[in-house]
Amino acid sequence: MKISTKGRYALRMLVDISMHESEGFISLKEISDRQNISKKYLEQIVPLLTRNGILRTNRGNKGGYALARDKDEITVGEVLRATEGSLAPVACLECEVNDCPRADVCDTLFVWEGLQKVISDYLDSITVGKITEKSVGSGGDYCI
Repeated sequence: MKISTKGRYALRMLVDISMHESEGFISLKEISDRQNISKKYLEQIVPLLTRNGILRTNRGNKGGYALARDKDEITVGEVLRATEGSLAPVACLECEVNDCPRADVCDTLFVWEGLQKVISDYLDSITVGKITEKSVGSGGDYCI
């Protein structure tokens, strides 16, 4: 499994918003400038995050973006599922029900199920708040 630029940038965007949440709604231009990410690329990520209840928007003069929930409730796993789709390591685990005709006789299925569990458990244990806290504690520079 490889996380795309979209997933990494979405996480950077959310951490940036989290770090500046006291400023109210944050414009994409501010995020773009601080994170050195194209504003156009961020515009492609926003709908995925708003549709999944991670980000909220405000139009108008004081418009911009803010976290839809507390930063300690938004997990890395949730963000990556919103941007990447499934985090399954193999195709047969992408759907909730494994409809592979070999599932009942597959000798290696338990390996992929175990890997998926480890990945999900790990990514779901890290929140945007934890990343923000770690980043602030280390001087504010972070790399995702």
